[in-house]
Amino acid sequence: MSYLRFDKTLMTNLEEALPREILRTNRSGAYHCSTIVDCNTRKYHGLLVIPVPELDDDNHVMLSSLDETVIQHGAEFNLGLHKYHGDNFSPRGHKYIREFECEKVPTTIYRVGGVILKKESVFVHYENRILIRYTLMAAHSKTTLRLRPFLAFRSVRQYTHENAQANRHYDVVQNGIKTCMYPGYPELYMQFSKENEFVFAPDWYRGFEYPKEQERGYDFNEDLYVPGYFEMEIKPGESIVFSGGVADIDTASLNELFADEVEERTPRDNFKHCLINAAHQFLNKQDDESYVLAGYPWFKCRARDTFISLPGLMLANDEVEKFEEVMDTATKAIYAFMNGEETALKMTEIEHPDVLMWAVWTIQQYAKMVSREDAKENYGKLLTDIMTYLVEGQHPNLQVHDNGLVYAEGHSRAITWMNSTANGRLVIPRSGYIVEFNALWYNALLFVAELLEEDGENAELTARLKEVAEKAKESFVKVFLNEYGYLLDYVDGYMMDWSVRPNMIFAAAFDYSPLDTKQKKGVVDIVTRELLTPKGIRSLSPKSGGYNPNYVGPQTQRDYAYHQGTAWPWLAGFYFEAYLRIYRNSALGFIERQLIGYEDEMTSHCVGSIPELFDGNPPFKGRGAVSFAMNVAEILRVLYMLSKYDY
Repeated sequence: MSYLRFDKTLMTNLEEALPREILRTNRSGAYHCSTIVDCNTRKYHGLLVIPVPELDDDNHVMLSSLDETVIQHGAEFNLGLHKYHGDNFSPRGHKYIREFECEKVPTTIYRVGGVILKKESVFVHYENRILIRYTLMAAHSKTTLRLRPFLAFRSVRQYTHENAQANRHYDVVQNGIKTCMYPGYPELYMQFSKENEFVFAPDWYRGFEYPKEQERGYDFNEDLYVPGYFEMEIKPGESIVFSGGVADIDTASLNELFADEVEERTPRDNFKHCLINAAHQFLNKQDDESYVLAGYPWFKCRARDTFISLPGLMLANDEVEKFEEVMDTATKAIYAFMNGEETALKMTEIEHPDVLMWAVWTIQQYAKMVSREDAKENYGKLLTDIMTYLVEGQHPNLQVHDNGLVYAEGHSRAITWMNSTANGRLVIPRSGYIVEFNALWYNALLFVAELLEEDGENAELTARLKEVAEKAKESFVKVFLNEYGYLLDYVDGYMMDWSVRPNMIFAAAFDYSPLDTKQKKGVVDIVTRELLTPKGIRSLSPKSGGYNPNYVGPQTQRDYAYHQGTAWPWLAGFYFEAYLRIYRNSALGFIERQLIGYEDEMTSHCVGSIPELFDGNPPFKGRGAVSFAMNVAEILRVLYMLSKYDY
């Protein structure tokens, strides 16, 4: 039985099926995302969603969906499903679904009387092309397949509505057509592996609704353009492949191309393989540069997310070459920032004060998981330049004070990962001595100093780093450790944030910590008591003021809850690392039991991946982006740590 399989009972129950989404990507920015019953519930959903750099930096929904109709003896059975006004679903094709599984590729089995039809979909790697293979597994009489495309040609942040400007023209191409609704867009090629008849019957289908957008307080209605439909006979045992892309293709190659793409896929037959498959989806190659997307469907490449994610996404899977490709691009972005140069690289937020220290951390993981010598050879100069830049106070918003700690101004803009704003104001204005910044700083100081010392190079910088680290260690405990045994979240003059937040866990997790074993145990224990959930670490303790655990309602309401009690799986990676350091062998069973909470997510929310965040209270429902890089990465890194643990 498939690890990711859903039977007829679930698939025909929309209350159970609609919250479950699937995601396929081409690793260069394009994706296909919908629900497991192929009913779009977000404006970000679509069968072919691609970047159109000639227009803007957003993704664009080209082909929204493709409705299948099975015709026998003149009777039509439409297998599509859309939501319209008043909770009306039509044409309710989900009632014909017998099962859905996606161990290798998303596969749906339909049964209409004596007809059994299998539908499989795959995204071609590094090409803006979706392939769908239809196989008639059984039929007692002549069967015709009709396919009706729904076109959007719009940004994922907008909607399309019936209008007179939409271009209805199309051209016939090999076994299909090409069309383009608006200037500036590429042409959409819709082709089949078999000859077919295209019936031109242009019309607008009106009033589609997207309930996920309605939940967030956004507009949620749109109209979609249908140019007509394709029709062809299909015989028992025959497979027909549909191609939707922005370039022409030799249709004789479609069956072979589909088979080749399926062969390349990592089988999602267990928890780890699901995460590895999800990890591959975040890799994004553009213009000979390699990036890591922070999440789907709306995030772009963010520097902090990249450095936190890289070890888990790549190194934990022994994909060293991919790690180095992304780091090559990231290194260019780092030097452009430190040199104050303009760059066309698509890595945002690299100016945030902690980002360069996270870059040091990710190289530190490379040294541990690959080779210390390779780390020196490949990234030694980068580490030296970063630490020189920081220790000499060249960063525009990270000053090294005489006490050895780093100080950053965060009153006017968000500078930490807790970056939510509501009505133009910061929800959590963290500023001054920020606890995870200084934990990162101390770890970076000693890691780089030790590397330099091993080679006997740059003795002056080595001595400087050690001197600052010695001051920072003493000051860290004085500034952050309070009488209750946990760490203040930030300290800015007389302002001290006593909220119990997860950012203290980094000081207990990193290889080099300013805390002694007893102090680290105190941090781990309070995180366990007040912040640990089965789905991650809460961003705020229920005992602290302002606790708001449910990420629901209009966007402003969600912004206030974003870091005020919601649970984040990526933080659990560092928590488990710290827990392992303190409790050693006795921690193994505990961590393995905790991981069950994440394995449960493989059949929920985004099938085979982990969403952005969870409510902080039971039942800990998944929220936000359907697939989030840091979450997938850190769970993979935990699995790696467990596999390498020396009993």
